Amino acid sequence: MHSHNVQANVLEADDQRRQAIVREARHQFMANGYAATRIEPVARAATVSTATLYAYFPSKQHLFTAVIADASADFSAQMDRVRVTDGTARDLLILFATAYADFMGDPFVRAVFRLVMAERPRFRDMAQCFFDKGRSDFGRPLMAALSRLSERGELKIDKPSWAAGQLMGMVEHPVFFMPLVTGDEVRATRSNAQIAEDAVETFLARYGA
Repeated sequence: MHSHNVQANVLEADDQRRQAIVREARHQFMANGYAATRIEPVARAATVSTATLYAYFPSKQHLFTAVIADASADFSAQMDRVRVTDGTARDLLILFATAYADFMGDPFVRAVFRLVMAERPRFRDMAQCFFDKGRSDFGRPLMAALSRLSERGELKIDKPSWAAGQLMGMVEHPVFFMPLVTGDEVRATRSNAQIAEDAVETFLARYGA
C-alpha cells in the first residue's frame, strides 16, 4: 500500500512539473512567437532545469505541439459546458450563440489561432487538426440541437451542417475574424450578447417554422 502511495505521489509531481512547463511555454510562445522562444527561459520560469525540460520534451517542436494540444483540450472543456438541452428554439440558440461569441471573442483564443496560423507551414498537420477539432467541438452539439428542433417542428432545416455553419459564421465574423485580421484594432461595437441575438434573429427569419 505504501509503495502504491509513493508511486501515485511521484506520478502527480511528474504531471505537475509537465503542466508547469507547458503553461510557461504557452505564455512564451504567445508573447514571442515560435522562432524567438528559447528553451532556457521556459525551464527557468517553470522552475526546472533545462535537462529536466528536455526529458519531457526532446525538442522545441515537441514542446510547441504539447502547448497546442493543451490549448485544444482547454477549448474542448470550455465547449463541453455549453450543452443545449431544453427550451424554445430562440432560447437554445441564443444560449449557444452567446457562449460561442464569448469563446471566439476571448483574446487568448485569438492568440492561439494566430500562433497556429503563423506556424502552419512548419506544423501543417497539427494546424489542420487544431482547426478541425475546434470546428467539430462546436459544430457537433449545435447540429444535434438543430436536428432536435427540426424534429419538434420548430425549425425547417434540410441540412443541419449548413445551418450550423451559417449561425457560427454570423457570430465568428464580428467577434473573431475582424479582430484577428486587424490585429485587435477593430472591435465590434455591439456586445457579444447583442451579436448572438442578432445572429439568432437572422437565423430564425431563414429557418423558423
